[in-house]
Formats: sequence, structure tokens, C-alpha cells
Amino acid sequence: MYWDTAGSNLSSNWSAEDPARRWSDAPPGSLSRTGHTVVSVFLGCIMLFGFLNNLIVLVLFCRFKTLRTPVNMLLLNISVSDLLACVCGTTLSFAASVRGRWLAGTRGCMWYGFVNSCFGIVSLVSLAVLSYDRYSTLTVCNKQMPDYRKPLLAVGGSWLYSLFWTVPPLLGWSSYGLEGAGTTCSVTWMAQTVGSHSYIICLFIFCLVLPVLLMVYCYGRLMYAVKQVGRIRRSAARRREYHILFMVVTTVACYLLCWLPYGVVAMMATFGGPGLITPIAGVVPSILAKSSTVINPLIYILMNKQFYRCFLILFHCKQKTSENGNSSMPSKTTVIQLNRRVHNNTVACTVDLTAIQDCITSPTDRSDPP
Repeated sequence: MYWDTAGSNLSSNWSAEDPARRWSDAPPGSLSRTGHTVVSVFLGCIMLFGFLNNLIVLVLFCRFKTLRTPVNMLLLNISVSDLLACVCGTTLSFAASVRGRWLAGTRGCMWYGFVNSCFGIVSLVSLAVLSYDRYSTLTVCNKQMPDYRKPLLAVGGSWLYSLFWTVPPLLGWSSYGLEGAGTTCSVTWMAQTVGSHSYIICLFIFCLVLPVLLMVYCYGRLMYAVKQVGRIRRSAARRREYHILFMVVTTVACYLLCWLPYGVVAMMATFGGPGLITPIAGVVPSILAKSSTVINPLIYILMNKQFYRCFLILFHCKQKTSENGNSSMPSKTTVIQLNRRVHNNTVACTVDLTAIQDCITSPTDRSDPP
């Protein structure tokens, strides 16, 4: 029988006769009643604001036709996955934290671990693909007609990729079980088996390290293009250059803040000694990862000028300037012709600095007005 730090008898979920002991190698939680209350407050805020923020994004997509561009399909995919994570996952962990114990049993824990991992990886992969799309879209050599095939393939690919890595624990390659303070479920990080270790290493590399490297590379190349603009048009481009730099740093920093601590703690729990990760050390990274459902709509969508204008129109904070919510005011642009070598031929490619500034947090299709 397990006792928490306040001395109260924990749920029979962790009693010796309960089969739960067999489906989680994680140590039982040891948070006090106050600790569980604090965690439940954080999870409640994440559940509420994550749901509302992503719901607003979906309403904007439905309300304004100008937002329904091929590139924005990735943003819609991120909002859908984050909304589902709040509804299907955070609700269960919130209820468990309120009661101080896991409430949904073995099957509920497996379900929670699966859907939470699945939606999280969909969001991670979509953000990484979005970084590549931003760079490639804003440095194209020619403007092309809207093409929905590639974005839809990217959306479908993100779900298939996520299922490829989240279904194996249901089939025996590792497993899902309780983690941290015993009120959330995930991959059984502390299972000391070859299969579990191999799965966790693959998950860490292909679902965290590679997406991070892709984001850093694409945003680094994008900043290099912006620097080239700044060297030629210093007076006109310097302010926008710093603004873009701020947005890029914010984007990458929030991405790493939400997911890197969870990945590092998971690896420490897997390959570190017993008791290395305390319940509090396991709960905090989990909350940070879940907070991405709140942060993503703010960083990637609502900070964008086009989405923000539509947001103001939706809540009657701004008069509608056109049928689709576009402003008819022309904007000044700072454009540079960059030379790129393609198949041993030098071709001129256009980098629009204003477009980068407008699209760095939420790219729009190049055929639409800003």
C-alpha cells in the first residue's frame, strides 16, 4: 500500500492486488494534497484556455475565406490536434489531479497515453513542417497558383507519422502507464527492458530531435535571407529585420521550452538511476508540454497581422474593410533579388521582407493580399 506525503491513504489503484502495478514501472506519486491542487489549477487553466484559443482559431477559419489558403492547412491541423488534446487528454489528467489519483483504470491510462502522445507528435511534426514551408514559400523564384495537394499531403503525413510512433506501445513495443505523481499516463519511461529502451531512443530522435533540427535549419536560412536584405537596404530593412529576429527567437524558444524539458526528463528517467526523477520533477515538464496547446495559437496564429485583423472583426473591435476581412490599404515592401544556383544556372529569386514579417508566425498563400 502506498502513502502520500500528507500521510493519507492513496487510491487502491496502487494496492498490491491491483493489476495497475503490472502496467507501469513508474514509482507511485508522492505529491501532497496541496501539490495535487496546484497541479489541478494549472491543468484546469491549460484545458480552458487551450480549448478556447484553438476554438477561436477554428471559428476564424470557418468565418473568413481569406484564411483558407493551402499553407494555412498546417495551422488548422495544429489547432485541431491541440483542441483534441485538451478535450480527450487534459480533461482526464485534470480530473485525476482534483481527486489525487488516476480515475480511468488500465484501459483509460492506455487510451490517455496513446491520444496524448499522438496529438502531441502531430503538433510537433506540423510545426516542423511549417518552418520548412515558411522558408520555401517566402524564397520561391516564381509565384504559383494555390496548390492544396502538398499541404494536405503534409497534414495526412503528420497523422500517419504520429500513428506510426504511437501505435507500437499498444502492440507490445514498450507500453503506456502512469507517470509522475500517478495522475497522468505516458510511455513507461522507467521500464528496464531492451524493447522499451529502443523505442524511447527512436521516439526521442525521430519525434523531438529531428523536428527541432529542421526548425533551427529553416529559420536559420530564413534569417540569413533577411540579413542579406539588411545589408543592401539598411535604413528601410533594419527595423523589420529586428522584428523578424524577435519572432523567430520567440517561436523557437517557446517550442523548446514546451517540449525539450519533457524529452530530457524522459531520457533521464529511462537511463538514470532509480529515484533520480522525483514526482515534482516529472510533473513540471508534463505541464510545460501540455501548455503548448495554449501557446501555439498565440505564437503561430493570433500574433499574425492577417489573423489578428480577422480576430478584431469577429469580435466587432474593428470595422470590416472588405468582404473577406482584408484591409484595402496598400503596404510598403522591401524586396531584394537574390541569386540562386539551380542546376548550374543562376536564377533570380525574390525575398519579400514585409511578407516574411507578416508570415513568420502564420504564412499566407502568396497569391492572397496581405
